[in-house]
Amino acid sequence: MPQPLTAVNDFVVKFANVNGSGSASANALFAKSILRMGIPASSRNIFPSNIQGLPTWYEVRISESGHLGRRGGVDMMVAMNPETWDEDLAEIEPGGYLFYDSTKPLPPSKFRDDINVIGAPLTAICNREYTDARQRQLFKNIIYLGTLSGLLDIDVAAIEKLIGEQFRGRDTLIKPNLHALHLGREWALGEHDCPIGLRLERTDKVGDRIFMNGNDAAALGCVFGGATVAAWYPITPSSSLAEAFAAHCNRYRRDPETKKKRFAIIQAEDELASIGIVIGAAWNGARAFTATAGPGISLMQEFIGLAYFAEIPAVIFDVQRGSPSTGMPTRTQQADILSAAYASHGDTKHVLLFPQDPHESFTFAAEALDLADRLQTPIFVMMDLDIGMNDWLVEPLAWDENRSYDRGKVMTAEMLEAGVEFGRYLDVDGDGIPYRTYPGTHPSRGAFFTRGTSKDRYARYSEEGPDYVDNMQRLLHKFETAKRLVPRASRPAMARSISGLPRRR
Repeated sequence: MPQPLTAVNDFVVKFANVNGSGSASANALFAKSILRMGIPASSRNIFPSNIQGLPTWYEVRISESGHLGRRGGVDMMVAMNPETWDEDLAEIEPGGYLFYDSTKPLPPSKFRDDINVIGAPLTAICNREYTDARQRQLFKNIIYLGTLSGLLDIDVAAIEKLIGEQFRGRDTLIKPNLHALHLGREWALGEHDCPIGLRLERTDKVGDRIFMNGNDAAALGCVFGGATVAAWYPITPSSSLAEAFAAHCNRYRRDPETKKKRFAIIQAEDELASIGIVIGAAWNGARAFTATAGPGISLMQEFIGLAYFAEIPAVIFDVQRGSPSTGMPTRTQQADILSAAYASHGDTKHVLLFPQDPHESFTFAAEALDLADRLQTPIFVMMDLDIGMNDWLVEPLAWDENRSYDRGKVMTAEMLEAGVEFGRYLDVDGDGIPYRTYPGTHPSRGAFFTRGTSKDRYARYSEEGPDYVDNMQRLLHKFETAKRLVPRASRPAMARSISGLPRRR
C-alpha cells in the first residue's frame, strides 16, 4: 500500500453513483452529518439531464477554513458506478483512497498502484440482510454511509439524529435505516484500523449558519416579499424554485381559520404563457413572478418588451445553465447576462440583480418584488444552477417584521376623486417613474387598459415622433433612477486584493 494521504477536516470526498439509485439521500446525510460536527463543508451535485440510468456524482469539500469552490482532485472516491470506474479512478490524488463494493472481485489491472484501496462487500451484506430487490439497493446506500462513518470517524449520533429528522412522520422507516447504518459501521470497525488517514474532528466552525439551496431560499424570499402569484413552465434548473414556492405557500399563505389558499400557482403550457400570466396578474395589482432558464428567456422576449414598454411590474428568476440552445441543462453557467439585460427587440434596458449565494437569493427575491413595483418594470434575478440547486453553508435568513412593502407610485381613488392630474406616463417627480392605478380603483378615472404601442404621456395612442422620443427618454431616465435603488455591489476583500485594488480600512 502506498503512503496514505493524511488530513483532518480538510479533504474532498466524491461519490460516483447511478442516477435514480436512491443514493442522493444517503450522500446528503453524509454532508449534513459533517456540518453537525461543526465542520464547514460544501457540496456539489453533478448529474445528467435524464431521469434514471446515467452517471451522477456528488462531491463534498470538507474545509475547516470555509472554502466553498471545488478544489480539484479527489482524496476519497466512493465508486459505486462500474460504468464510470476508469474516469473516477483517474481523479484520485496519489496516496488517496478508493472505496468500492468488493462483492464481485476485480482484476489488479482495474486499480492503481499509487492509491489505497478499501473494498467493502456491500452487495453481499445486502443480499444477506434483505430479500426485496429495491430494499437491497436503497439500504446499500445507507450501509456505505455507515462504513464511511467508521473509516472517517464521523459522529454516528449525528447521522442517527439526521435519519430521525428525515423520516419524521414515517417512523417505521427509522429503525431499518439505523440498522443498515450500523451494519456498515460495524463492518468498517471490525475490518479496518479506524479512522484512516483522512478523518474528522468535531469543531465549532459552522456556528449558526444554515445549509440550503438558492431556489428554496428565493422561493421563501418571494413569500416574505409578498408574492401571491407564480406562473411557470418546468425547466431545469429552475423548476424546484416554483415547487418550493408552492410548498411554502401551502404552509404560510393559507387563511388560518378557513385554510383557504391565498395564492395562485399556475403551471402554464409554455414559457410564453407563464410570463403573460405574470404580467396580467401584476397589471391587476398582484405581486407575481416566474422562474425559468436561458431557453425560457429566449421565448419570453416579446412579453418582456410589453412589460417594459407598458411599464408593468414583473419578477423573473433566471436560474442559468449551460448554453446555447438546449446546451447542458444540468451544468451551471452564467451566459444569459446580455440576453436578459436587453431582452426584447428595440431599446430596452433591464434591471438585473446578482445574488452571490442562497442567502442573497432570499433577500434579493424580496428586493426584486419591491423594485418591480417601485420602477414598474421587469426585474431579473440572475441566479445559476450552482447557487439554485446546490446546498450552501450561509448565514441564517432574517426578516425585519417592521418592514413594509414598497408598492411604488399608486394613485388611490381618493386622489383621483380629488382631481389630482393623472397621466399614466406622465413624469411628475422628475425621476422617470409615472403614477399608475390598479384597474377598478375608480369607476371612471384611472387606467383600465394598457398597450404595447407608442403613446403620449396620457396613454393615448400616438405615432408622433416627439411623443415617442419623450417616452423613450423618460424610460432611460427611469433606468438612471434605478441605479440609485438597487442593492450596492460588494466585492470580497480577496477579490479586491487579487485585482490590485486597495482594501477598505
